Amino acid sequence: MNQLHYGDNLNILRNNIADDSIDLCYIDPPFNSNRDYNQIYNNTGTEDKAQATAFIDTWIWDKAAERGFEELLSNSRCLATPQTINLIRGLQKVLGHDSLLAYIVSMALRVQEIHRVLKPTGSFYLHCDPTASHYLKLLLDSVFVPLGGSLRNEMIWCYSRMAAKGQRQLSRCHDIIFWYSKGKKWIFNVDDIRLPYAETSKARAGYKKTNLGGGTPKGEICELNENGKFPEDWIQIPFIRGKEYLGYPTQKPEALLERIIKASSNEGDLVLDAYCGCGTTVAVAQRLNRQWIGIDITYQSISLILKRLEEAYGKDLLNEIDISGSPRDIASAKALATKKDDRTRKEFEKWAILTYSNNRAVINEKKGADKGIDGIAYMMTDKYETQEILFSVKSGKVGVAQIRDLRGVVEREGAASGIFITLQSPTKEMLKEATTAGYFTNPLTDQQINRIQIVSIESILNGERLQLPMVMNILKKAEKIEVDNQIKMWNE
Repeated sequence: MNQLHYGDNLNILRNNIADDSIDLCYIDPPFNSNRDYNQIYNNTGTEDKAQATAFIDTWIWDKAAERGFEELLSNSRCLATPQTINLIRGLQKVLGHDSLLAYIVSMALRVQEIHRVLKPTGSFYLHCDPTASHYLKLLLDSVFVPLGGSLRNEMIWCYSRMAAKGQRQLSRCHDIIFWYSKGKKWIFNVDDIRLPYAETSKARAGYKKTNLGGGTPKGEICELNENGKFPEDWIQIPFIRGKEYLGYPTQKPEALLERIIKASSNEGDLVLDAYCGCGTTVAVAQRLNRQWIGIDITYQSISLILKRLEEAYGKDLLNEIDISGSPRDIASAKALATKKDDRTRKEFEKWAILTYSNNRAVINEKKGADKGIDGIAYMMTDKYETQEILFSVKSGKVGVAQIRDLRGVVEREGAASGIFITLQSPTKEMLKEATTAGYFTNPLTDQQINRIQIVSIESILNGERLQLPMVMNILKKAEKIEVDNQIKMWNE
């Protein structure tokens, strides 16, 4: 059964994935490369902490980084090679205890586990940009080469972008993908990823050469492989366009992942993405008849993946996915709500809103000045009009005042409804106060519904869901057609 894990990928790799079980692993670990390189190199941690976002794209040197550093050097829980230990020690002297070393330590711990779970014939692809690729290649060499593996290719994904006004350096128009094999044998389905010949190549192949100065003997015709030309270690694929774009900041084109999965796995093989983000790897693996495992630390990503798969393949597919890590009872919901990790402090809110809305809401990412709105869903009222459904989530003590506050927000924003999600059971006074806000009409059933609704976490765990015609439901069929057309265009 395909698996989708919500949580820290290091713990999941260690506890949920067996040795020598993965045919292909691709990861695109987040790294905030939009800042100036020197700022990253010399960063002391303050900026990183301030910029922490839902997509966890920064690192800081904190207690977690210190624990990982000590774990690597002591080899207490991981099986680090002597080369990896020496590399980390050397980088400490060069970089000091800053965000870049924290990033490399984090990657070192996880690459060790990925190497462990790969089959002897398995392949590992690490996608990065030029900001830290040189450090990552040293790390990968220190893990794979001493244990019999090897760098197969440094692949380049090329794309185009507009130059910024006043730009005083070359435009950055490529990403780097390192491909390593765990052993001396590996899968390489070259005929599945051959590229079309250029018209000039076809013309030259049919030309009878004179054998002057080399070339084919006179009278012979150059033969071209019917599947196309042998691929280079670079490929030109444009940024995502049209309906394939899901709004995820690091989303990669399906065409890129299709080439990697076709090249290094066969139908029925098991593909792993330990930083699966918006789920491009698992979506393409599903389409290409591979088994897959996806891991992400944010529930927003898990929700987006589930919605993406549902829209492409229908709800029945979701019943065939083993989803782990999300709350299953009140105890685990409370544990999520009380996490102290600042990177995931809003995860309880996201899980509650996205689960109740069947992954049809949008999370409010603003911190602090969120105007009392934790999430928004859009209800279709007719063919062209929508109305907002606002969400407020509370994990602590609740009372009547918070219901009044939500009513004020709904009235201020002109929303159709406000939904108050609470970990604690609502009081009679809260329920009574909610009824004073009046009603709105469900355009699907003409049913009158309380404008302010109170939903408990217990009821969500028991299966209660929002029953309204949401915009994302209406558009999903058109989006799927557009994505299919976009993939065909890239492959032509």
